[in-house]
This record gives sequence, structure tokens and C-alpha cells, in this order.
Amino acid sequence: MQITVRGKNIQITDALRDYATKKVERLGKYFDRPVEAQVMLTVEKDRHTVEVTAMVDGLILRGEESSPDMYASIDLVADKLEKQIERYRTRISRRLRTNGYKNGAASPATLEDDGPRVVRSKRFPMKPMPVEEAVLQMNLLNHDFFVFMNAETERFAVVYKRKDGNYGLIEPQN
Repeated sequence: MQITVRGKNIQITDALRDYATKKVERLGKYFDRPVEAQVMLTVEKDRHTVEVTAMVDGLILRGEESSPDMYASIDLVADKLEKQIERYRTRISRRLRTNGYKNGAASPATLEDDGPRVVRSKRFPMKPMPVEEAVLQMNLLNHDFFVFMNAETERFAVVYKRKDGNYGLIEPQN
């Protein structure tokens, strides 16, 4: 398991790094494949925030928790990720058993200089997946929408949460 621990507005001590690594390594027991994880520890005033992003063979798990104590925040986010894995365990295991995806990359959006600026850009490998898997990924990331390449049409699509609790799908027209 490869774990990277970084800090923002905090000096990462060996004890803190070891504690975070130990807690995140517990996720490895759910997978038989290598897990890559990034742990970001942030301190803002009296809030200690821990954000963990873990990748297992293209599957992304994400959790974020805040509390007045950094160690408590690490515990909370580790528990949150374990519950997330338990909730979606059968879907995740079925997903990890399938192979044969093509790799690609998402391109960052660009805006004109006059308007809003892009302040954060992310790149990640994009593999074709069915709509149901995109909904699973969106829920695992706890986002309101998810951009993916539809395995059936081999075109980019967006799945999103509707206010009525259902999901919507946006696909380009031919």
C-alpha cells in the first residue's frame, strides 16, 4: 500500500504520519490489489481537517472529516471510508473483477482571462464504465455529479443527483 501524507498549515510529525498511515492501511484488508492513498492534513483556526483519496485499480474512494483534534479527524475519516466500502462491498468487488478498460485522461477546462479563473485542476485516468458504475463512483466520492465515458456508447456523459433523490444522465447528441 502506497500512502502519501501531506500537510497544509501544519508540521507533520513522525507520530502523526505513522498514525494516519496506520489508519489508512486498514483499508487494504478489503482489497487484494494495491491501494494508493493520499492523505491531506489541514489546520484552519481550530478546525483540523483530514481528506483521504484512495485509488484501487481505477476505483476512487474519498472521505473528508473535521474536528478540533487531528487524531480524532483521522479516526473519523478512516471509519467513514470503511463504512463506505462496507456499503458498496459487493458492487466494488464485482467492479474490481472486471478487466479490459481503455485508459484515457480528462482534459482541464479553460476559461477566458476576463471572467472567472480556474483555481484548481484535476487529472485522472478515465475508463469506459456503465451508467450504474458511474452512479456508484459518484456516491463513493460523495459528489452531486460525475463525468465518465459511457461503455455502451463510448462517449463522454454526466450522471447527476436530482432533487427528488433519483439520478439524471446527460449524454451528447449525435
